[in-house]
Amino acid sequence: MSVFFPHADFKRIYEIPTEFFQQRGLTVALLDVDNTLTTHDNPTPHKEVLGWLERQRNSGLRLMILSNNTEERVAPFAEGLGLEYIANAHKPLGGPLRQALGKLGVRPEETAVIGDQIFTDILCARLAGCTAVLVEPMEPEPMAFFRVKRTLERPILRAYRKRKGRG
Repeated sequence: MSVFFPHADFKRIYEIPTEFFQQRGLTVALLDVDNTLTTHDNPTPHKEVLGWLERQRNSGLRLMILSNNTEERVAPFAEGLGLEYIANAHKPLGGPLRQALGKLGVRPEETAVIGDQIFTDILCARLAGCTAVLVEPMEPEPMAFFRVKRTLERPILRAYRKRKGRG
């Protein structure tokens, strides 16, 4: 299977049921911030995300933020949610992801990486041996860099959906 294909996909993070993690033996979820937990540069998560985080915590799933964004962006967001975090994660490079796994004392097979970008979140998870979960971005990004990345993602998403029978 392509290293760019997620293992699973959902429209929004809060639509991922607790059973998804339990049935796969996943004990940790590493979460992206922008366009996964909240809109780009928004300091607070969506209300539905707060409920989802609480349900996952109550089920025993350990949560941690793994973001390519800066310390200044990620730290207050993560602290407001009571979550540990790694900022400047350089996804898809695996060093900070391995650091998170070591800090949490888990193996890649026990870990899901959830995010909205194929070339960072999904590729990082796949290369590390984690479960890759793709969510749709909450809103379009205004910056040209992201528009180019989204354009490059389209053929991969079409191939993935075709393989999944959702052409």
